[in-house]
Amino acid sequence: MAAQGAGMANKGPSYGLSRQVQDKIDKKYDPELEQRLVEWIIAQCGSGVGKPAEGKQGFQDWLKDGCVLSELINSLHDADKPVKKIQSSPMAFKQMEQVSQFLNAAEAYGVTKTDMFQTVDLWEGKDLAAVQRTLMALGSLAVTKNDGTFRGNPDWFFKKAQENRRDFSDDQMKSGKHVIGLQMGSNKGASQAGMTGYGRPRQIINN
Repeated sequence: MAAQGAGMANKGPSYGLSRQVQDKIDKKYDPELEQRLVEWIIAQCGSGVGKPAEGKQGFQDWLKDGCVLSELINSLHDADKPVKKIQSSPMAFKQMEQVSQFLNAAEAYGVTKTDMFQTVDLWEGKDLAAVQRTLMALGSLAVTKNDGTFRGNPDWFFKKAQENRRDFSDDQMKSGKHVIGLQMGSNKGASQAGMTGYGRPRQIINN
């Protein structure tokens, strides 16, 4: 039983999710963004990837086995393709494996961890808005790199440079806070030590 529980815990957003919370996540899914992403993926990979049925379910079904996603990340590389084997399979674990290969390649390409969806977000339809976010980040990176591999309309994506600056300053702020925190700690220590030092002579004088 314990092993089964652990397995369930690894499924991501499912823990303690009420229907209400799931509905809120679902509402973040953007149908307009879906159209833009579908257009980009077809422009990027060619018509061989097919076209999904309109709507969230169609989008999920299209990407679920990981093949279209793998074609997409490979199309952003001229020579050394990151996903060596793209093979559709009816088996769930094979499909999840293919999605994982895409996620690893996308991270290597430069998509930040905070922009990455989890396999279950797509495979179980837990959070398809997160899938959209990853694809938007990937498209933005491709436009920003401007290395000749991007196909489609660059206006579909914002250039990543601004976001990189912001992420960088976030990191700086975090490390800055950490440094300030340490300084404050040591200053407090110094002032407390000083007070104790002054306190003792006064006690001696009072006695």
